[in-house]
Amino acid sequence: MSTPTNLIGLSREALAAEMAAIGEKPFRAKQLWHWLYNRGETDFTRMTSIAKPMQAKLAERYVVHRPEMAREQRSEDGTRKWLLKFGDGNEAETVYIPDADEDRGAVCISSQVGCTLTCKFCHTGTQLLVRNLTAAEIVGQVMAARDSYGEWPTPDDGGRMISNIVVMGMGEPLYNFENVATALKIAMDGDGIGISKRRITLSTSGVVPMMRRCGAELGVNLAVSLHAVTDDIRDRIMPINKKYPLAELILACREYPGASNARRITFEYVMLKGINDSEADARHLLRLIKGLPAKFNLIPFNPWPGSEFETSPMATVKRFSDILQDEGYSAPIRMPRGRDILAACGQLRSESQRVKCSRLKERLAAGIENEH
Repeated sequence: MSTPTNLIGLSREALAAEMAAIGEKPFRAKQLWHWLYNRGETDFTRMTSIAKPMQAKLAERYVVHRPEMAREQRSEDGTRKWLLKFGDGNEAETVYIPDADEDRGAVCISSQVGCTLTCKFCHTGTQLLVRNLTAAEIVGQVMAARDSYGEWPTPDDGGRMISNIVVMGMGEPLYNFENVATALKIAMDGDGIGISKRRITLSTSGVVPMMRRCGAELGVNLAVSLHAVTDDIRDRIMPINKKYPLAELILACREYPGASNARRITFEYVMLKGINDSEADARHLLRLIKGLPAKFNLIPFNPWPGSEFETSPMATVKRFSDILQDEGYSAPIRMPRGRDILAACGQLRSESQRVKCSRLKERLAAGIENEH
């Protein structure tokens, strides 16, 4: 018997195609879409607008599967972090970051198990790439977060705690663009989860060839992990810069579809003591992005076990911010959220790779023992 197909993560077109394949008319896909993404239902028998014979027919062929919540941690500042387990046993982390001034916040989702990149200041970068996440696993993180907060069905008035999505978790989303795009289109769909593209921000370390496509096809806000103003420093802390150096990256930002003063590109900048935090660095940064609709997030470095960097003194960060703001740019200092549960920027990491390696060692050991 074939494995049932998971309906979560299918695009509208793919869902309609599945219904056509079992002899159902297009309205059936619309019904299911509502139950899956507006109501958050996982059990066909509770989809009350669908007749019982059809419920049984669906249950024979399909499942509605979201990631398993293996662990939830709650920070003293209201941040929540979930370790989500997928069907193959691999895991990734998802974080809810509350807004300091409002009764809402953003869910920070991952796009890969581990990461393609090896940024030296990022804990995730110490976990080499295990695999890309599927569209179901990506949008499933948003849905699992809404499960945790009981935010089903989707509120008609837009009032909800999970109001924004940031694709800033584990992995480089532009190296998994197809799955990320499918997941975000599902999240943006007004008949389901219904989060506007203006409330979605995708963060990239600078995969230049994919940036224009992201803007053209998704139209979401762009955040760029910059973290240095010269190629030699960026080469050292972000090896992707050797492939796509600063000049190419900044040009891609200038050409990003939809960028304007109303929709500025966010440059994320982790403040590393003695590395990228001088007043000269701040002024170089201004020259680098001159004429580009931009804003900045200055991020005090969040330490993690074994990291080689130190956090810049707050007085240094404040001076850096002042220089940018004196030239008319928004440059807030992002106060760390969830540090106590390793949920802050750059601290996410799962044990998938380590567990995978240990299991391999166990199998090898068993094989050796069997030979004797």
